[in-house]
Parts: sequence; structure tokens; C-alpha cells
Amino acid sequence: MKLVSQEMRKLAPELDPLRLGTGWKKEDLEKVQVMVESTYGDSHPGSGHLNILVEEVRKGIAEEGGFGARYNCTDICDGESQGTDGINYSLASREMIANMIEIHANATPFDAGVYLSSCDKGVPGNLIGLARVNIPSVFVPGGTMNAGPEMLTLEQLGMYSAKFERGEIDEEKLDWAKCNACPSCGACSFIGTASTMQIMAEALGLTLPGTALMPSTSPDLLAFAREAGRQAVRIAQMENMRPSDIVTMDSFENAILVHAAISGSTNCLLHMPAIAHEFGIEITGDTFDRLHRNARYLWMYVLQDAGLLSASIMQVVYRRSWRRSRNISI
Repeated sequence: MKLVSQEMRKLAPELDPLRLGTGWKKEDLEKVQVMVESTYGDSHPGSGHLNILVEEVRKGIAEEGGFGARYNCTDICDGESQGTDGINYSLASREMIANMIEIHANATPFDAGVYLSSCDKGVPGNLIGLARVNIPSVFVPGGTMNAGPEMLTLEQLGMYSAKFERGEIDEEKLDWAKCNACPSCGACSFIGTASTMQIMAEALGLTLPGTALMPSTSPDLLAFAREAGRQAVRIAQMENMRPSDIVTMDSFENAILVHAAISGSTNCLLHMPAIAHEFGIEITGDTFDRLHRNARYLWMYVLQDAGLLSASIMQVVYRRSWRRSRNISI
């Protein structure tokens, strides 16, 4: 099959020299070209490690005979901005991320894409952009951060802060909680929007099976990122492997059933319809209501006692419900 990158080289004589000036080698120009898009940045733990995963993706692409080009549009952290006027920029950031992905991919066409993000707006922003671009694609979830001592997670900071305000703990204990609630990179270690959307990406069939909610520090996640790079090169050379060829209404219904099974974030009702819209599929609150009501055979409540179950434990629970779903992944 014809590669769009090679057709573009014929139309734009400036393309080759400009890429050579960027550090590409002459032999790279004829390879399968893969856009590696991430939300890497230093604004929060969910994105601060993605550059490491990006390099693993590029290694996989190279091993399969392709060339990976790095692009990024970083996201913000709802945890840092909540309770301030900054939170008003949160949902808008999702649209900006999706817009930049669309611009990156369409300004200089690529044969395939690998997308990496972890968090609340980064994941849906990437999935919206992925759908718009509609080239053979693999999504790589950035995983979740480790729990701190005593299974401490960021979700419990509000409790510690309230106890301090009431005089129930001293400032030293509050400072201990602040210093230990986020002990590693990755998305917040509870089933909030970030974890839910990583699961939704896998339930839609856009990730390698088994990647959602992996500990961000796990060597296995590095291996999955590398394999995602290899897979992107493979599907770039296959017919009918665009996201629009894979994701259907059945895919969304499958994901919504999984959402019911994990008691996922209610913010999913904002993001899934927006993602579906890019596929020409209509998802509404009524769709969630209908499927949740009919999901008694699958329904299970995931109990989180003040965040005492970390996301790594939640992944095991998620896998049990996942095996009962009907998803077919790339």
C-alpha cells in the first residue's frame, strides 16, 4: 500500500532537507513515519515521565523499520488548579490538546501515530485528536503513581487538611502527608477521571491489551510502550486499521459497560460523547443510563475507603470485569 509520507515527499521538495536539518538521516526519509504525540511536560506527575515512554516507543518504531518523530502539547493538572479560577481552563485545555494534535498531524502527514498521556484532560484530548487525524494509531496510557506509606494517596489530602484546621493533627503530620502523597510519577492512584479514561481507552480497543492502570514505574510499562511503537509500524502497512475502521457504536457500548463495572468517574459523561462525536457516533447521558441499567450481570461497586485502595490494586479488580466484556483490540 502507498504510504502518505512518501506521497507527501513528492509534493513538497522542501520536506526532505528540512527533516535532515532536524537530525533525520537520509535513510530515515524512506521509512514508515510515525508521529509520537504526548502531553509530556513538567506541570505535574502525570506527564513528567512521558518523555521516557516516548523514547521507548521510538525504539520500538526503529526496531520495526520505521522512524518516530516527537511532538507534544502538555496538559494541566486539575489537582493543582481546583478551588481556584485556574480550574476554568481545565476543560478548555482538552480542546487545545486535540486541536494541536490535529494541526501537528495534518500540517505534515504521517503514516501512523502513537499517543501518550495519563490524566484527566490529556487522555480524552489525545483520543479526540486521534479520532480526528484518523491514521493507524496506538494509545499508550502513562499509568498511575505509587501509593505512599500507609497507602496514602492524594485523595486523602483534603481529609488531612480538614483535620489540621480542626486542630486534630499538628502541622508536622500535615506536612508528612503532603510530602508522601505523590511518591512517584503517574496519574493519581485512585479511580478518578484520569484512571477512568485510561480504562476507557483500552475498552475502546485503542491500546495494547493490559496497559491501562499499570504502575508508571513498572518495567512492564516500558515494554508495552516499546511494543506499541512496533505495532504502529505494522498497522501503518495494513489495510483498514484506522481508528474509524476499529471503533464502532459497539465499542462505545462495551466501554460504557466497563465504566459501570468499575464505578468510573462521572466526568466520563463529558468525555465519551465528545470522543464519539469525532467518530460520527452519538453518545448521550441516556446511552449511559440505558446500558448501566442493563448491566446487572456486569455491575460491581469498587469500594474506596478514603482512597485506601491504590490504582495498582484497582487494576486487578478492573481486569476481572474486563475479561467479561466483549472488546476486540488492535
